[in-house]
Amino acid sequence: MGTSASNVASSSSWASPRVPLTCSREVEAALRSGAPVVALESTIVAHGMPFPENLKTALEVEALVRTLGATPATIAVIDGVARVGLNDSELKRIAELGERCAKASRRDLAHACGTGSTAATTVSGTMALARMAGVDVFVTGGIGGVHRGGESTMDVSADLIELGRTNVAVICAGVKSILDVPRTLEVLETHGATVCAYGVDEFPAFFTRASGSRAPLRVDTPLEAARVIDASLRLGLSNGSVFAVPIPSEHEALGQVVERATSQALREIETRKIIGREVTPYVLKRVAELTDGASLKANIALVKNNARIGAAIAVELAKLRKGVSAST
Repeated sequence: MGTSASNVASSSSWASPRVPLTCSREVEAALRSGAPVVALESTIVAHGMPFPENLKTALEVEALVRTLGATPATIAVIDGVARVGLNDSELKRIAELGERCAKASRRDLAHACGTGSTAATTVSGTMALARMAGVDVFVTGGIGGVHRGGESTMDVSADLIELGRTNVAVICAGVKSILDVPRTLEVLETHGATVCAYGVDEFPAFFTRASGSRAPLRVDTPLEAARVIDASLRLGLSNGSVFAVPIPSEHEALGQVVERATSQALREIETRKIIGREVTPYVLKRVAELTDGASLKANIALVKNNARIGAAIAVELAKLRKGVSAST
């Protein structure tokens, strides 16, 4: 269960009795002791997968993070309170609401809290709340980006702007394949976000290991990634970082099949005039239908793989912050 805001305020510099943000007891204890914590977003639970697969996956990802030595902190707004670390009933509530659950990016957080709403946090919303709570590592499926045709529509995800101003490390499978990868990388560069591919030279594209765009930087181990994050924090930089992990090759859901389904879904959104934040959920759902569920299986596999890597990075970062990391 979450602690009261006043209790959090008495022990943490980032909160006051009037701030509608609480940490679960598990997360608060980990943060106080300097133990590794991994933030997890809730939009992937509400909008990224159907029920009950979404709840099952969320619980399995949390269990996986714990098994690897870190504390999971799934983030959402529940009845107007931003919660860093959900209990099982809160997680089930978000999962059951599914697409009926509101989304909250940074721009929506004040409204959700001020109106007593329940909302699943997007990448940008999760980053903002993770930073407030003092969580440095965040695992998700993929980040948003520049939509295809974005040079004329200006449809650019708030995730990219958040990565330029909020110092949280985001471990993901790159950007969703429905997006314009080269332009996304350009926007990330413009906003000063650190972008590293993990173990590969090419920036991954969610369901597929290769996007055709070379990553600006590369890291090869959890410790190397942790050192980058630690250096960023020590330098006092305001920008975030992306560590893009390619989906395991054995789970690369028939990349060409998924891409063909994606192209069809994109044609459909133009015909139906679907825009903005409704685009990604529609396309992912439609691709899952067109590929007979193969993309959903791939999505679950990549999220779990990201959680493994993210937990390992968080563990190494905690060691570095305590000055006890291995020398190699």
